Amino acid sequence: MASSSGNEKSVNPVLRISQLDALELNKALEQLVWSQFTSCFHGFKPGVLAHFEPEVKAFLWLVLWRFTVYSKNATVGQAMLNIQYKNDLSQTEKYQSLSKQQKLWYLIFTVGGRWLEERCYDLFSNRQLPSFCKIKGYINFGAGLLKLCGLLNFLIFLQKGTFATLTERILGIRSVFCKPQSVRQVGFEYMNRELLWHGFAEFLIYLLPLINLQKLKLTISSWCLPVAGLSNSENTLAAHCKECSLCGEWPTMPHTVGCSHVFCYYCIKSNYLFDMYFTCPKCGSEVHSLQPLKYKMEMTELRA
Repeated sequence: MASSSGNEKSVNPVLRISQLDALELNKALEQLVWSQFTSCFHGFKPGVLAHFEPEVKAFLWLVLWRFTVYSKNATVGQAMLNIQYKNDLSQTEKYQSLSKQQKLWYLIFTVGGRWLEERCYDLFSNRQLPSFCKIKGYINFGAGLLKLCGLLNFLIFLQKGTFATLTERILGIRSVFCKPQSVRQVGFEYMNRELLWHGFAEFLIYLLPLINLQKLKLTISSWCLPVAGLSNSENTLAAHCKECSLCGEWPTMPHTVGCSHVFCYYCIKSNYLFDMYFTCPKCGSEVHSLQPLKYKMEMTELRA
């Protein structure tokens, strides 16, 4: 890919975060390819791929390897971040592409290793013979040892910044930038706007539960419709207990809270349970106790 021009230039080391990002991008691509492939078999019998899943995955990863590492000396994640593999076994600091042996061994370690792990698990999971159990124990020991070596390699990578995976260290392949990295001019206006908006959103999330919307609505309604602005007929209606001060309808099981206004039992009870500091929306009197209203009305008043 860069054999002619890359040999004339020295390589640039890659940041640790860039190498880790490339690995995460590779995993995301593999999951995307596998999900897209399995979606093609949704109309078939369930479990049609279960018996051949390790082989199918190995074939897909083989295709990815052919068009990424074998042809371009870089995985998909590395290509997106302008990164390539360099043959670190060469004694020169100039760029040297991977040899065919390194590419083949990379295929064996990555694709073949995962296929062997999955297939061995399927082969020995249901076998109870002593010989199979012993082989399974050896395989589990080897897998645990490889994971321990991978952990040690990762700790060394965090210290020195080279060979993010154990395969890279064994094969002597190192991640380098394809082209020299220029200094980026980072603008912080967008970040400042995002931080300001997130801070404002968190403030609203904290503040809104503390606001009594029901009480606020009743207060605003009392401002818009003050008692003093009522006509004589409306005052007479309220005085004769023909109107609930909350719903405006004929009061059902009328109750009072200590002022001259009347409420439906369910209206005042629900508001008082919701807000223990509830006040009368007409006059602002605090609710001390609910008392049923005892009154007598003539039939002529009801007809009126």
